[in-house]
Amino acid sequence: MIRQKEDHRLSTAVDPKTDGTVFRILTKAEGLMGEDVPLELLFHLPVNYPSCLPAISVHSEHLTRAQSMTVKEKLLKQAENLLSEPMVHELVLWIRHNLRHVLNQPETGSGREKCTFATGTTVDGGLWMTLLHLDHMRAKTKYVQTVEKWASDLQLTGRLMFMGKIILILLQGDRSNIKVPES
Repeated sequence: MIRQKEDHRLSTAVDPKTDGTVFRILTKAEGLMGEDVPLELLFHLPVNYPSCLPAISVHSEHLTRAQSMTVKEKLLKQAENLLSEPMVHELVLWIRHNLRHVLNQPETGSGREKCTFATGTTVDGGLWMTLLHLDHMRAKTKYVQTVEKWASDLQLTGRLMFMGKIILILLQGDRSNIKVPES
């Protein structure tokens, strides 16, 4: 099933002419114990796709964050072999057939991929979360893109929430990547 992204999880609707296209693909793959593991794969195809790798997010309630990051890294590594070719369908088929093997391998955390998370070590207290309140946002699309890039560069996951006039950013990641303001 392929649907264009309509929800507001840290990114809003994108303009295909300037930002590319975002697809959310819901599929299932065989897990470690032979069970069906539901996967939500988000592919952000840049304007110059397929000459450039897509940004990929992997979500599943059946996988740990580390396993999701490993799956993402393996998908990006596979995508490198498919540059200059349409690759989303091939990547979905590949993970459906290889999820069990990917989960069996030790986590690599190579971080070689461009513009993606690099799995880091947990430092100084492990997983942290912070909530930011924004006073205003002038250019919403540009601001959201900037926040997404910063979150990716800092190995953070998060949500951008609009509640009336209140704008919140919830970020989660390693303590070493989150600076807590001093009171």
